[in-house]
Amino acid sequence: MIKTIEWTEAGVVMIDQRSLPSDELYHVCRTHEEVAEAIRTMVIRGAPAIGVAAAMGIALGVQNLATAPPADMDLAFDLICRTLATTRPTAVNLFWAIDRMKRVFQRQRSKSIHEVAQLLRAEALAICQEDIAANRQMGAHGQILIPDGAHVLTHCNAGALATAGYGTALGVLRAAVSAGKRLLVYVDETRPFLQGARLTAWELMKDNIPVRLITDNMAGHFMKKGEIDHVIVGADRIAANGDVANKIGTYMVAVLAQAHRLPFYVAAPISTVDLSISNGDQIPIEERQPAEVTDFRGVRVAPYNVAVANPAFDVTPAAYIHAIITEQGIAWPPFEKSLPVLAGAAGGQLTKGGRHN
Repeated sequence: MIKTIEWTEAGVVMIDQRSLPSDELYHVCRTHEEVAEAIRTMVIRGAPAIGVAAAMGIALGVQNLATAPPADMDLAFDLICRTLATTRPTAVNLFWAIDRMKRVFQRQRSKSIHEVAQLLRAEALAICQEDIAANRQMGAHGQILIPDGAHVLTHCNAGALATAGYGTALGVLRAAVSAGKRLLVYVDETRPFLQGARLTAWELMKDNIPVRLITDNMAGHFMKKGEIDHVIVGADRIAANGDVANKIGTYMVAVLAQAHRLPFYVAAPISTVDLSISNGDQIPIEERQPAEVTDFRGVRVAPYNVAVANPAFDVTPAAYIHAIITEQGIAWPPFEKSLPVLAGAAGGQLTKGGRHN
C-alpha cells in the first residue's frame, strides 16, 4: 500500500504529491511549521490525509518543546495548533484532528512535557491507523453499490494519496475489485492541479485496475455515449443536509450524472461530516493562487495580467447525491436524518468542526 505519510525518527515523512507521477520523492518535516507549509503547498493533500498530517505536526511541535519552560507550554501549544489550523479552510478533517489533539493535551496537561509529547505522538499514530481501518470498512460497505462490469467515473484523487492509506472513493473501487468485480475507471484530469491525471491514474495503474484518463470537459460526452454508468467521488466537508464540498468540478460532474440518470456516490469518513452547518452555503471555499491556472509547471499558458478565479472546491447539492458511503455504513436520503444516525454510531453526535462529543 502507498504510504502517504509516516512518523519516523527523522521527522514526519510524506510522499511529495507535487512530483508525481514522474518522480517518487519523499519530503521530511522536522518542525510543525514545515508540516504546515507542506499542507499549504500541497506536498500532502486530501481531507483525511491533511487531518493526519495536522495531528502529526502537533505531536512534532510539542516534541520540539521538550526544553521549553513548563510555564510557556500552553501558549506554545496554542500557537502550534493555530499555525496548522490556518493552512487550508475547507477540509473539516483538519479541524477535527486538531480538536482531538487539543483534548489529549488538556487531559494530560499536568504531566511533564516529555510525557505529553509521547501521548500526543500516540494519538497522532492512532488517528493515522484509524483512518486506514475506516477506509477499508468504507470500501466493504460501498463495494456492494458497484456492479460487476461497471464503468465508473471519479473526479480528483480520493485514493491512498488523499488519506493515510487505501482511500475513500478509490477504496470502494479497490474493494469491488478485491470482491472479483471487473471495472473500468474513467478518471477526470481535474484541472488545474491535475490530481486525476497525475495521482489517481498513477494509483490505479499501480493496482492494475483498468483506467481511462479523460479531460474534464469530456465527461458528458462519455455519459451520453453510455460508456460511463456510475460516478463516485470523495469529499472535503459534508453539511448536515448532505451537501458536499469536494474538488472544483465535482458539481459539474454531478449535474451531468443527474441529466443522464446515473448514480452519483460520495465516499468519506464520518470525520468529514460537519453537523454544525445546515447546508453547503456555509462551507468556506478556499481560493488558491492564480499561477495554478495561468501556468503549467513553470510555463506561462495564459496572457499576463489576466484576471483569474481559482476556487479549490465547489459544493454539490444533496439532491444530486444518491448515497454517502462512510465507515459506519451507507447514508441514504434524506441525509439530515441518516447522517446523524451514522454519526451517533461512531460514538457521539458530530458538532462544530466535525468533532465527536
